[in-house]
Amino acid sequence: MKRIFASAATIIALLLPVFAGAATYNIDPDHTNVGFKVRHLMVSNVKGSFEKFTGTVDINDKDITKSKVNVTIDTASINTNVKKRDDHLRSPDFFDVAKYPTMTFTSKKITAVDTGKLIVTGNLTLHGITKEVALDVEGPSAESKDPWGNMRSGATATTKINRKDFGLLWNAALETGGVVVGDEVQIILEIEMIRAK
Repeated sequence: MKRIFASAATIIALLLPVFAGAATYNIDPDHTNVGFKVRHLMVSNVKGSFEKFTGTVDINDKDITKSKVNVTIDTASINTNVKKRDDHLRSPDFFDVAKYPTMTFTSKKITAVDTGKLIVTGNLTLHGITKEVALDVEGPSAESKDPWGNMRSGATATTKINRKDFGLLWNAALETGGVVVGDEVQIILEIEMIRAK
């Protein structure tokens, strides 16, 4: 019996270094903003965000390039602070939320480009179409303990996509030239994460 316990202890001791550098974080929806902006009428940018989402980030401290990101966003939760516009964005002209209720991002590769700067490449699935996108990431930040004992970290991520690549084709021409909605969408993510217990 002592040999069995000794063998088990040896196995655990050997495995500990493998897992010591990895931690799973849950994205905190109360302190995270999934934002975007797009050109409107060729003269200004309209900003918006998605209010409902879930996600996990598996951070490997020993080798940050082995970390993983998985996020799911509720497309019906889009909010540009104008109900008529939000209803149009939920319609088949744009996100068609009845048919495509979520969009997802799953990382495939993470590259360290400088201290505290990463490129996270992954598959974005939106409107039934999957395309590879690359996020420029600042972070993750060093952990900080909140007043309730949770360990938190944060990051900022940005990228640009062409909405037409994902089948979001609606537009209208202007009399003065140009169109109502720009094709390029800038995505800005301000992320706060809580280490899973």
